Amino acid sequence: MNDGKVIGYFSMKTKTDLFCDGDALVVTGTEENLKSAMELNGITDLSSQRIRKTRFRDIMNGINFGAAYAFDELSYSRFAPIAEQYGIPIQDFDFTPSEEGRIKFLILDPTVGT
Repeated sequence: MNDGKVIGYFSMKTKTDLFCDGDALVVTGTEENLKSAMELNGITDLSSQRIRKTRFRDIMNGINFGAAYAFDELSYSRFAPIAEQYGIPIQDFDFTPSEEGRIKFLILDPTVGT
């Protein structure tokens, strides 16, 4: 299947200091969106962050260990069709932010409802 497909980008300062929205690892479809999200959340020193690609299999490994993810619209549009092939229900979600210039994330948390 497409488990090696790049879904998007995430950021880490160290192996344990990742850019998250609450407990959910932020995954965006472009590096630019990721940088914008970090700046909107007060991270001004982007040089201290390491931006990495994440693939479908990486996300699924995290989900299987109970990790939560925060997807922007582009990254979720890449993730959802492959997830559906694996029997993971996809969600309808309005990605329209409440304020112009913001980014709205869909939170996928496998621990909610268990």
